[in-house]
Amino acid sequence: MLIVETIAKIRRKHFVEGHGIKRICRDMHLSRNTVRKVVRGGKTEFGYRRRKQPRPRLGAFEERLTELLKEDWKQPRKKRQMALALFEELRREGYEGAYDAIQRFVKAWREKKAGVPSDAYIPLAFAPGEAYQFDWSHEKVILGGQPQTVKVAHFRLANSRMTFVAAFPRETQEMLLEAHNLAFAFFGGVCRKGIYDNLSTAITKILKGKERKFNPRIEQMWSHFLVDPVACTPAAGWEKGQVENQVRNIRRWLFVPKPRFKDMEELNAWLESRCRELAATRMHPENQEQTIAEAFAEEKESLIPWPGPFEAYKEKECRVSSTSLVRYDHNHYSVDCAAAGRTATLRIWADRIQVMYEETLIADHPRQFGRGKTLYDPWHYLAVLERKPGALRNGAPFREWPLPSGLAEALSSLAQRPGGDRECVTLLVAAKDHGLEAVNRACLEAVRDATVRSEVILNLLLRARDGEEPGEVTIPSKLKLTEEPVADCGRYDQLLEACHASP
Repeated sequence: MLIVETIAKIRRKHFVEGHGIKRICRDMHLSRNTVRKVVRGGKTEFGYRRRKQPRPRLGAFEERLTELLKEDWKQPRKKRQMALALFEELRREGYEGAYDAIQRFVKAWREKKAGVPSDAYIPLAFAPGEAYQFDWSHEKVILGGQPQTVKVAHFRLANSRMTFVAAFPRETQEMLLEAHNLAFAFFGGVCRKGIYDNLSTAITKILKGKERKFNPRIEQMWSHFLVDPVACTPAAGWEKGQVENQVRNIRRWLFVPKPRFKDMEELNAWLESRCRELAATRMHPENQEQTIAEAFAEEKESLIPWPGPFEAYKEKECRVSSTSLVRYDHNHYSVDCAAAGRTATLRIWADRIQVMYEETLIADHPRQFGRGKTLYDPWHYLAVLERKPGALRNGAPFREWPLPSGLAEALSSLAQRPGGDRECVTLLVAAKDHGLEAVNRACLEAVRDATVRSEVILNLLLRARDGEEPGEVTIPSKLKLTEEPVADCGRYDQLLEACHASP
């Protein structure tokens, strides 16, 4: 079974570098059928899902160790900590690896630091369509009258300096995926290479040099867009210095003073328009004769055509409670009661929560970002109502149920009668089977005639359904009459006389 990384390499070699199937087979030692399946299938994975990630040792603490070494480097030489002291500090923070790994890292870092002058960097240059840079920032805004901290995704095309930013409530994986969808749609294409920090949502393990173990879902996204990802060296922000500077500039240009908007959607629409305005008015830093927008128009011809959005969700297994609820991010969402007590799959999008059970969508809710909220869909509980109609009166899912006026009035009238709960459930089942609008029209007619009974409303519903005008019937020419028959009552009298005359 091919891993996601191999599939991504095959797709880039074919669609970006223009290699044929035979050459890819020869270079990568793969069969023609395998390469043909990847190239022609258009998929980014073939049913493989990694169930367990290997737990890293030093990799997860490498960034923390680098921070400790930077702080220690500011001290006089005689006051600097030994590698053993740093090892004990990491042990207190949860490190379970060996001491010799820390010792080797500390020795190599200090030798490198001593041999390289501080604040010395190499200027970078990029060809049109070659690379973009990405980073996150935290900004202060006022949404709906309340001050909030939003996470802003920054994209920058390294050649033209074209900028795109979008705000999100979180820095989670699904937000990262959606940010790429919005950015590449904005640019109208994709660069061949993406330069990133060592994001925990994208990288599961830092290996030697530039090698990284990427998250399979993020790898699928890069494969979909034909991007070759590059992760910066830890603590080497100059490798994506353009977007680092952009973070400071965008904060000064757009987020001081705090902008005020009704909601996140309005904020993002404003950010997109401001990105276009800045590109149209600011000059390119290396070519002062053209604006950034003009440089972007030239670079756009070198971008990989945008293949359409990637399915920007992450999946998580969950247990459906006996009350047909699933929990995610401190909130609860209802699902169809057929899945109660079973294991389902959550699909977490940036703006909604979906629940899949046996490859069937059984719930779709707008995502909530507060705490302690419960979103009900009353129709999820209809099968339970058929067995327990009395729950309609005090059931939490049925409070403030937005039903059409006719059906709501009919249910209110029936609920006041003995046995009316079951009649109410009968109408709700009919609404699910025949459509809410059809049942509402029948209820309005019953309310008008003061005949609000479930059997009457069902009768009106069936009559309205069966009373449709029949379509025009076409009569074959052989069956059409050539002469119109003439009514002659005398023929009946002749028959009567014949009957009387017979013995």
